[in-house]
Amino acid sequence: MTATPVLSTYYQHSVADYWNSEQNPVNLRLGEVDGIYHHHYGIGEADWSVLEGPEENREKRVIEELHRLEHAQADTLISKLGPLRPDHRVLDAGSGRGGSSLLVNLRYGCHVDGVSISESQVAFANEQAERRGVADKVRFHFRNMLDTGFETGSFQAIWNNESTMYVELSLLFAEHSRLLSRGGRYVCITGCYNDAYGLPSRAVSQINAHYICDIHPRSTYFKELAANRLVPINVIDLTAATIPYWELRAKTKLATGIEEAFLEAYRDGSFQYLLIAADRI
Repeated sequence: MTATPVLSTYYQHSVADYWNSEQNPVNLRLGEVDGIYHHHYGIGEADWSVLEGPEENREKRVIEELHRLEHAQADTLISKLGPLRPDHRVLDAGSGRGGSSLLVNLRYGCHVDGVSISESQVAFANEQAERRGVADKVRFHFRNMLDTGFETGSFQAIWNNESTMYVELSLLFAEHSRLLSRGGRYVCITGCYNDAYGLPSRAVSQINAHYICDIHPRSTYFKELAANRLVPINVIDLTAATIPYWELRAKTKLATGIEEAFLEAYRDGSFQYLLIAADRI
């Protein structure tokens, strides 16, 4: 266990409070499709026919399609984690309700530790692992991803899926670098603001306010990766690929009011959706 408090700042307490009380249907209803609960967005071409046909089951069709796009995003991240074996140990930093961790174990059979500062999400995710009979290999912990307390060099791969905007990247990548074995892989999918645009746009500021987060500039990711012995080997711009997800979500009852800000920021070039994979040297 860590010797320091899990929550060490007022801001971390506010983020934990937000996610402890979060019961957003766009997260919960989609997870009910197959018991894999994600806390991220989707990528890929949408099947717009789900908006057609009988109205009585339209919402069910839309939910299943949005969940399919979520899965496509998770699969894209997971495919970049490198060659993993069942004896490997991997870390889901900011694990939410556990969907990505369960998928990684399902694909590779490896040991997965997830960490979150939301106690309610940790409890939920551990319950999902129990239900699937994988709690011996997939475990979720109430810990801070900036100071996990895990052993140095004990992980073959680490990922952040839309969770880096809640922390300082210098601290995060220093901890990841400590935890990864030499040659280990780090992958993140994240929204970042485009330095070439200038300061964060109005739409990016709206997203920050909605999720009480602090979206980083694109350049900071590469600066702090390099400072912490993490060398990018793959950078994929997923901005165009995520727009259909947001367009579909905006047309449904699951919309939360933030959809237009995302679409505006993606379309005007002030915001980008990136996958970054890096090796620990």
